[in-house]
Amino acid sequence: MTKLTIVAFDGTRHDLDVQNGSTVMENAVRNSVPGIEAECGGACACATCHVYIDEAWSAAVGAPEAMEEDMLDFAYDVKPTSRLSCQIKMADAFDGLVVHVPERQA
Repeated sequence: MTKLTIVAFDGTRHDLDVQNGSTVMENAVRNSVPGIEAECGGACACATCHVYIDEAWSAAVGAPEAMEEDMLDFAYDVKPTSRLSCQIKMADAFDGLVVHVPERQA
């Protein structure tokens, strides 16, 4: 199991043990993390699973692909570390990953 921490906008930490190959969004929904709406179910067709990658993990997670970048145009308060959580698949290299949920989704 890989460790994932999702920090809700109010500061509440959700420390999760997750399966490799699952997405950050799937784990957020499965664990009822507030603020992740995931309206398209992970199809990269909306921006309602927007998160900020913790600065310490930004380089490891990397930049969004073109389609994700296009969808981020619809997200609320986009920052350099913005990603769609449906596009981040957990792997051993992301053990301990920390993401932050924005104030609201678009």
